[in-house]
Amino acid sequence: MPALEALEEDWEPIPRWALWTWVAFYALFLYQAARGRGFLLLIDGVFVPIHEGGHIVFHIFGEFMGIAGGTLMQLLAPFLLAAYFLFRRQPQGVGFCMFFLFEQFLPIATYMADARAQDLPLLSLGSGEDVIHDWNYLFGHLGVLAHDTQIAGFTRFAGWLGMIGVVVWLIWRGLNDVPESEASAVR
Repeated sequence: MPALEALEEDWEPIPRWALWTWVAFYALFLYQAARGRGFLLLIDGVFVPIHEGGHIVFHIFGEFMGIAGGTLMQLLAPFLLAAYFLFRRQPQGVGFCMFFLFEQFLPIATYMADARAQDLPLLSLGSGEDVIHDWNYLFGHLGVLAHDTQIAGFTRFAGWLGMIGVVVWLIWRGLNDVPESEASAVR
């Protein structure tokens, strides 16, 4: 399969200046995420229409999937973009998309933790009269509503672990790149 052969190609090298610029960006983002405030967290606003669009796209598979579809699309969009960059062997694109895939676990966890309390303001397409809390509905149907905060805690932990893991992978990938000048000197 030609597409899978692309995965055997070498990764595009990451220039050192770009690597350290990305590391500084991710460090600042992680700092702001840990504080729960900062201008970089505005990126979450980009995912709101993606989430809401997921409800529409997945609704064709029934009510449960339509409600789960918001979160599915919220995670599927950066995952598919990461796959695109993976096949192009572009580590900076893979890193960016995977970082934000895992970053989305944080607002998802906040929404999950609110499943029983339902204190968060809800967004909806349409009139808003029939607005339901996604995670109250999903956890209720799965019989795990009483465990909303524990599931949310695990989701939040997985998000932090994933974001940090992506940064470590990007640093490892960047430091293991052999600059073109050195590669040609070895030959």
